[in-house]
Amino acid sequence: MADLTVSRHFVQAAMTGAERQGYDVQAMLRRAGISPELLKIDMARVSSAQYSRLMQVLWTEMDDEFMGLGPRRGRTGTFATMCALVIDCPTLEAVYERAFQYSRLFEPALAMKLATEGDEARLVALIEGETNDPMHFLQESLLVIWHRLGSWLIGQPVELNSAAFDYPRPPHGDEYRHIFHCPLTFDAPETELRFDRRFLGAPVIRDKSEMHQFLKTSPADLLSRPDESNTYTGRIRTLIGRDFSRSLPDFEWIASELHTSPQTLRRRLKQENTSFQEIKDLLRRDLAIYYLSRPELPINDIAHRVGFTEPSTFHRAFKKWTGVTPGAYREGDRGDKD
Repeated sequence: MADLTVSRHFVQAAMTGAERQGYDVQAMLRRAGISPELLKIDMARVSSAQYSRLMQVLWTEMDDEFMGLGPRRGRTGTFATMCALVIDCPTLEAVYERAFQYSRLFEPALAMKLATEGDEARLVALIEGETNDPMHFLQESLLVIWHRLGSWLIGQPVELNSAAFDYPRPPHGDEYRHIFHCPLTFDAPETELRFDRRFLGAPVIRDKSEMHQFLKTSPADLLSRPDESNTYTGRIRTLIGRDFSRSLPDFEWIASELHTSPQTLRRRLKQENTSFQEIKDLLRRDLAIYYLSRPELPINDIAHRVGFTEPSTFHRAFKKWTGVTPGAYREGDRGDKD
């Protein structure tokens, strides 16, 4: 069914290294099932499945898990070897310590260094040498992969208190809200994630056979498909479901299902940098994009499926989300796939 979608920005950012090194990026996009024509639309989005495939195409063809963005090449298998080394660790703290030791074996180092400060743990980006990362994609990926790998290993999301970046807020900074679900700071002294120190004592619950399965699609899936099941955003998305043709549950019902008061739930969503209205809007947007990729569905039918009684209202909303009409979007998505 419909995936979460990923901004066109991240598609282009991921490909800057390949482009600079002279790879046929159009062919890479097609292999991932992404129409190059679609990317001409400024606010276009791709499905997380397409994005995940693109990551795998880039890593395989370039034989570089840093995608030409780092100070050195990270040959295919670098991440898998790190995972093999940390799977026997007893706790999350041991995972991060061992992963850091492994990453430091390569020069220049690209790693996340664990530090503690009172009740908080800090994962601080350590990137030595000159990078070729104009869109900060390598830094973002490093934070996301280490955070989500840790969460997967202990079987629960490591809830972030804050995320800081040592560069100015980029044009795509709004997307960070839906990646990190926590307060954000730019122009900070260091790029880091902060979370409650208690998570460091959480035991690793995965085994080698689970890791073997996990590595078939990771780290691509870590970047494209966050496990939001334990965030309020994710739980609300699940409760709303995918059928917008019927009336949606109201906020009070959602709060009672989550065993909390409406006031507390509003506060929690604010901490996750979102709101009930935004969750509904983004679900509608992602569903609409998914349905538009199915050429047999008429646009008026799609309008009804995503909860609009008037096609004209759907057209206006879709244009606000993507900058273009549903018809123009479908045309771009079809592009030269035919």
